[in-house]
Amino acid sequence: MTTISEICGTGCGLNATLRIISGKWKPLVLFFLRDGPKRYGELKRLIPGVSDKVLIQQLKDLEGDQVLARTDYKEVPPRVDYTLTPLGRSLAEAIVPLCAWGTEHAAEMASIFAKRDTLP
Repeated sequence: MTTISEICGTGCGLNATLRIISGKWKPLVLFFLRDGPKRYGELKRLIPGVSDKVLIQQLKDLEGDQVLARTDYKEVPPRVDYTLTPLGRSLAEAIVPLCAWGTEHAAEMASIFAKRDTLP
């Protein structure tokens, strides 16, 4: 069993946060769910480049970590949506400043990434 001291042993809870949002697409899933429930297809369209396998796995991980809830309406055709839990909503709101930082520094980051991508 993981203890609080193991999670915050570094002096902050960043370790715990990173354990939840680790994965290339999880922060985007959380960000897009801030606006309300989304079906799988909506999330897939909002996150270009993610494969079905990876998106499904990351949704399962986030559900297991209790930051999102999956609702299966038991209909034909199948209808399932995903929504943030209160814990997930607080985490998604914590991601917003990172989004703002990325937008504010987008030009600089594009230049840095272009240089990095041309290195041998």
